[in-house]
Amino acid sequence: MQKPLFIGHEIYRGSSYGALHPLRVPRVSTVMDLSRAMGWLPEAQFITSPRAKPKALNAWHTPEYVAALQRIEAQQEVRVGDRERFGIGTVTNPVFPEIFRRPATAAGGSILAGELLAEGGIVYNPAGGTHHGMPDRANGFCYLNDPVLAMLSLRHHGVRRIAFVDIDAHHCDGVAHAFAGDPDCLMISVHEEGLWPRTGVLEDEGGGSALNLPVPRGFTDSDMAYVREALILPKVAEFSPDAIVFLCGADGVEDDPLAHLSLSNNAHWDILRGLLDLGVPRLLVLGGGGYNPWTVGRLWTGVWGILNGRDVGAAMPQAGREVLRALTFEGNSRGRNPPAHWFTTLQDAPQEDAGISAVVRQRVAHLAARSVR
Repeated sequence: MQKPLFIGHEIYRGSSYGALHPLRVPRVSTVMDLSRAMGWLPEAQFITSPRAKPKALNAWHTPEYVAALQRIEAQQEVRVGDRERFGIGTVTNPVFPEIFRRPATAAGGSILAGELLAEGGIVYNPAGGTHHGMPDRANGFCYLNDPVLAMLSLRHHGVRRIAFVDIDAHHCDGVAHAFAGDPDCLMISVHEEGLWPRTGVLEDEGGGSALNLPVPRGFTDSDMAYVREALILPKVAEFSPDAIVFLCGADGVEDDPLAHLSLSNNAHWDILRGLLDLGVPRLLVLGGGGYNPWTVGRLWTGVWGILNGRDVGAAMPQAGREVLRALTFEGNSRGRNPPAHWFTTLQDAPQEDAGISAVVRQRVAHLAARSVR
């Protein structure tokens, strides 16, 4: 069987949404550098992401919106009405030098993944996961919606039934909008209750195709293990998909500055291992949220390690320590006082507690009773 493929690009190195924006931190470039420092990313498994052309983006995004992104990148300013019509030029979706090229590169990687997976396999595009983008507007740091484009690409290449599993701390409102009511798309979203965009409530069935699990603040590895075994894995198995798209947002970990969950990276990795064990012939893993450069870099590098059967708990080699020591996180207390284990291992200590939240048990039971066949 072909080895997993890693899609990346140098555009992410140095590209930033601005000095004060949560996406000022290096993420994909850190994963590329750290994976190579670990000895896990030979050139034979690395693919330089293409930049999606407007025609490809128009599979879901409107021509007017795509043209506006290109115009705003060229002029580096918005016109009157752009904020209201396209959601661009706001605090969350600012104008920056690569405002079209960067998201179009992430989208190009996800579209390519759909083609590469036509005959089966595993593809990792950590730059992907921009699940808030809407057809005609930017939304929640997301200018384009590469998960939607990836799933449409899979469909274009003959893959019908898709299970979309999203454990980002924020609900995947853009993906939910795109696939509402689609009987051949199972969407499972585990996200923090009440966190922006405040969609994905328990009762929202997305026309029958969605299992939305909002979870309380302080949600731990123990809670996620219960969700994994009682909901995620059995429902994906019940659905019997032709492909899984796993959005592995890193913003649910304890030290992320934007969410309020208490997970370690073990929780994310264990879900990935469980999905791999299902034996579904196609797997696309995407990034998503994550705004602490050390936690997101270590978590996503571990994802690549697991996809390749590597020991993610091994001691960090000196080359890896140098990658992590070079990171900075200005304006955040954890950046000023990073714990030692961020530099010595990829693996966090588990965030476990004595029992499972009663709220989590009740909500999982409610969703587990629904059929997804």
